[in-house]
Amino acid sequence: MNLANWLRATALARPAAPALHTGDVMHSDYQEFARNACSLARVLTAEHGLQPGDRVALFMKNRVEYLELMYAVWWAGAAVVPINPKLHPTEAAWIAGNAEASLIFTDDGASFAPDALPPACVELGVDGEAYGRMTTEHADLTMPHVLTPDDLAWLFYTSGTTGRPKGVMLSHANLLMMSLCYPVDVDPVSAEDAILYAAPMSHGAGLYNFVHVRCGARHVVPVSRGFDAAEIFSLARRVRQVSMFAAPTMVKRMVEEAGRSGADGDGIKTIVYGGGPMYVADITEAVATLGPKFVQIYGQGESPMTITALSREQICNRNHPAWAQRLASVGEAQSCVDVRIVDEAMQPLPPGVPGEIVVRGLAVMKGYWRNEEATRQALADGWLKTGDIGYLSADGFLTLTDRSKDVIISGGTNVYPREVEEVLAQHPSVVEVSVVGQHDPDWGEIVVAFVVPVASAELDADTLDQWCRAHMASFKKPKKYHFCEDLPKNSYGKILKTELRKQLCA
Repeated sequence: MNLANWLRATALARPAAPALHTGDVMHSDYQEFARNACSLARVLTAEHGLQPGDRVALFMKNRVEYLELMYAVWWAGAAVVPINPKLHPTEAAWIAGNAEASLIFTDDGASFAPDALPPACVELGVDGEAYGRMTTEHADLTMPHVLTPDDLAWLFYTSGTTGRPKGVMLSHANLLMMSLCYPVDVDPVSAEDAILYAAPMSHGAGLYNFVHVRCGARHVVPVSRGFDAAEIFSLARRVRQVSMFAAPTMVKRMVEEAGRSGADGDGIKTIVYGGGPMYVADITEAVATLGPKFVQIYGQGESPMTITALSREQICNRNHPAWAQRLASVGEAQSCVDVRIVDEAMQPLPPGVPGEIVVRGLAVMKGYWRNEEATRQALADGWLKTGDIGYLSADGFLTLTDRSKDVIISGGTNVYPREVEEVLAQHPSVVEVSVVGQHDPDWGEIVVAFVVPVASAELDADTLDQWCRAHMASFKKPKKYHFCEDLPKNSYGKILKTELRKQLCA
């Protein structure tokens, strides 16, 4: 089993179908895409000694060559190590060393200082003649290297907010199962579709390529190589049938841009959102502005994009008696996994009772790269312990409350920041909000809210206090408010609560 077989099969069946695009300009059809990947695999094997089972790191922003290289690596039987392009080269070098990567591809081939990389790791550039030569052999489409379902395909390093990042080992079988869930649980795919890579291809957005390759759809990288709401709206109008993954902050920016420009989402088929909390007020506004184009997924690097999904019908069906509750949830378990809520002893909890979310199934990781202790802590009797807190409804819909480390215990009572954030986010003068706990000698912890107000809005603590009293129990109400121009985020748009806690300690 080798996922590169999907590209080869599509290239043989639909060779002239448009495949890779930069903006609305075609870079290659499927025959050229597959030939480039096959040619790269041959050169990397013959000239750089790439062997099956080796690791190849990719450290660059989105570009069509990213897909060529991924499939070339798999064609040769090796594994991809995607590295967040916003990391410092020192951090990227550590990941390459930990993964024992033999090659690392960057844009210019000169992203690392001399001796920054491990001696056995060679940096190669994509810009320039050398890369072009590697793709011009146009060899026959020989079969990709034969692999087992359990062979490593994707070695993804976690964000490392509590220490050094850990390498999540995902096999070809893991990614195949994830891909098959997409058309069943998230969104049907056809050859007329175009998947747009506005979020980093080093993360979940890149993993959505597989099912689109298998169906012969188009792959579009914006000219900006990242996220720009105005560019996306313009590109979607020209490309048509566009699907994309977006973090909630990206969706919010698209709604804001639509308000400025009058864009209505023409040309966009589906926006899959996840990677952080999407508040009810925000998704309601997004649907009202851009239409019924949204699907929510919940997953982790350890079970990529495949824990739960909330369909567009469930998001939009206001006639359903449980619509409001479902809209606040992250949906139902996807087809390839089981989901449970458990206590500290791993015993199942009844509906409505919060506990740790655990998941098992064919998409769950093999374990952490050369870290047996972390693997033992994360995997218990086949169940992945997500570290997230939530509860299941009687009909199987999962509602997230928070990460276990984010729960605030104030006066012996649990306060879930997500609940407080949901209330504050509904205030018309609030753009963004994040809630954390602060140590307090009397209460243990107190609730603190960081709030980004609407520009020029006159917003103060008393106003938000009154709002909270009208919408939730008093003990959940923030004891302090910090008003700021922006909230710290990582490259994926997720708010960094660790940074907010540091500000409280400063």
